[in-house]
Amino acid sequence: MKKTGKTLVLSAALLFGAAFAPESVLNIGQAETVNPVQFPKTTYQTTAVLDLRSGAGTNFKSILKIPAGKTVLSAERMGNWYKVSYVYTNSGKNQTATGWVNGGLKEYYQYTNMKGTYYITNKQSSLYPTPDTKQKEVYRIAADNGLYSTQKVVNSIGQTWYRVSFNGKNVFIEGTNVNQSVLKTFKSTTYKALKDTYVYQSHGNAYKKLVKIPTGTLVLSDRNIGNWYKVTYGGKTGYFYKSDFSVYTPPVEVKIPVATTFLVSADLNVRKIADWSAASLVVLPKGKIIIPTHKLSNGWYKVTYSGKTGYVPGDYVQEVKTGDPLTSRTGYQFVDLRKPANVTAKQIDDYIASYVKLTKKTSVLTEKGQAFIDAGNKYGVNAVYLAAHAIHESAFGTSLISQGKMNLFGFGAYDASPYVAAVRFASVDQNIEYIAREMKTTYLNPENWKYKGAYLGFSTKNLKNARVNENSEGMNYYYASDPLWGKKIADHMAKIIGFNSSHYAAVIANTIIPEAPSRPAESDIFPNHIQAVAKKDLVIYEEKDGEPLVDPIKKGTIFLLLEKQNDFWVKISVDENIYWTKDIKFDVYNQFMLVANLGRTTGNPLNVRTEPTASAEKIGNGLALNTYVQLVLKEDGTPYMDSTKKWYQIKLDDDTTGWVSASYVVRELK
Repeated sequence: MKKTGKTLVLSAALLFGAAFAPESVLNIGQAETVNPVQFPKTTYQTTAVLDLRSGAGTNFKSILKIPAGKTVLSAERMGNWYKVSYVYTNSGKNQTATGWVNGGLKEYYQYTNMKGTYYITNKQSSLYPTPDTKQKEVYRIAADNGLYSTQKVVNSIGQTWYRVSFNGKNVFIEGTNVNQSVLKTFKSTTYKALKDTYVYQSHGNAYKKLVKIPTGTLVLSDRNIGNWYKVTYGGKTGYFYKSDFSVYTPPVEVKIPVATTFLVSADLNVRKIADWSAASLVVLPKGKIIIPTHKLSNGWYKVTYSGKTGYVPGDYVQEVKTGDPLTSRTGYQFVDLRKPANVTAKQIDDYIASYVKLTKKTSVLTEKGQAFIDAGNKYGVNAVYLAAHAIHESAFGTSLISQGKMNLFGFGAYDASPYVAAVRFASVDQNIEYIAREMKTTYLNPENWKYKGAYLGFSTKNLKNARVNENSEGMNYYYASDPLWGKKIADHMAKIIGFNSSHYAAVIANTIIPEAPSRPAESDIFPNHIQAVAKKDLVIYEEKDGEPLVDPIKKGTIFLLLEKQNDFWVKISVDENIYWTKDIKFDVYNQFMLVANLGRTTGNPLNVRTEPTASAEKIGNGLALNTYVQLVLKEDGTPYMDSTKKWYQIKLDDDTTGWVSASYVVRELK
């Protein structure tokens, strides 16, 4: 055989020898020209009984026989002959024999099943179908992806590989490309997404994306594998990457010390934690009034609604004041005021008398219980309500308006000008009957614009004191600026006689509407020389109810204020000419006029003295309670006071001047 033939056969042996070394087809002992080939130290397994010889040929001495199935190490060959090291046991000791074998070898891969273990890639890595790089990679995955293995493989060249499952396939990854990890559990912790990210099917971004997690979303996790944390979100369970999240620090909760009411401005989710991304527990409807227990440092509020406790954002609730009892709609606050009361005059009188006895004040309501019952029966209005209303508005008949104008209900009064604007009555009885009739034709009349329910009700106001219409009802809707007005009247009613639901369930509401009452022909007459200035043009008349004059009095004109009638016509004097005007709106009087020197006494009586001192001589018998007085003006148009600013100089009707204590004088319409 020629050398060329030997060379061709040897090349074939080299080509396939990496996987399997067949039996010799050449006599290497005769092929002195075959050179040894070095290769990485490889572990082989014998496929048959092999002679271990001292040289690479059959003519060399046999050292020993290696049984089939044994492993040997080799890093050199000549043709089909491999130089191997074989470890065996002799007399209980390990012995190593080195020599040459002819073929009969296959690469040895040691497969070891192990307890399931997590691994994390430490760099971009390839996954192969076998635990070596002989075949093309199946997948390539980035660093920091998690894998799970139950089998370790040491291949024939000593590399450690792990069999892992990826995308439903068993594949292999080299051990140097991964670091071992463990599944750790910890106390459930809330994390917040720092950017848009995803829940992945398993612990790595090489796996399928299950659902998107928007920026700011809060999620819970209680276990992790490396940087991958297990989560359930959007109905999917998977893993998120820690670097995409931060540990969520809940805002600080501060208990609200005093019960404070808030109005919900939109349908609002009550969330499990104080964050927009948190799960919704229940929907809080628009218009609901709530009482939060805590305010949080991020502006959210802790509330309980429909048996669920959670959090709502402060941007969608506004603090309000309300008379809504929130928990029930029973009792006097919601009783139909057109239904008759089961009350006696004595019960009303006793309640008023108890206040008079306690305070030692004089009341114009003393022994007026029967007047309330008579007026209530006459016009179909609840007498307990009438009495309670008068008691509340007049401080049991002791207020200045009730004392000075026989006006128990503050009728016609405005916050800006309570006394001057209030309607004047000739007697308490006249006032009670008038109000009973007035209430029946307006607030208790379904055809009237003031009707918002025939009961006291409540109103709701924001912090700017603007009424929240959707959360206001009953008489309190229009009648009073105080949102608790209805509740306060109801409280007085209950103190006069306890609420009896059976009584009110049995009686019928009186729905007969009388004619509206006419205001009594009473007026406030002011002292001489009460000086005012027009703040805008005022339309004037020579006679009440006549035709207006062509020329109004101009803004800035100074005039004298003479009289204000119950129908709000005002009599004035301009350049000694008498006119009437109805332009002045007393709820905002300062938009129409300002008065420089109108005072009203609050002392009973108020002493007038010759000098601004309590030791000075008195002038006359003093001024009765609620007497209007003319304050003397200085040249600059301001009231004249002494150097201590504790006394006003006044001018009496007979043009006598005197001094009164400023503590007992109220400046009106200033």
